[in-house]
Amino acid sequence: MAKQEIEFFDVKSKKKFKTSDYKIVDKGGRMFAVTKSPTGTYECWRVVSKDFAAKNK
Repeated sequence: MAKQEIEFFDVKSKKKFKTSDYKIVDKGGRMFAVTKSPTGTYECWRVVSKDFAAKNK
């Protein structure tokens, strides 16, 4: 099953972008989607629900 495309916000470039190329990370019980920034060498993180994380691992 393909991952759902979601929108991230790149804080450094102050731009939104959409991607379905991300990984799900659990940090202290909170679920995050993490992807590489399209404009730099850093990562962009976004909080996601536990349901979303379970469906898109």
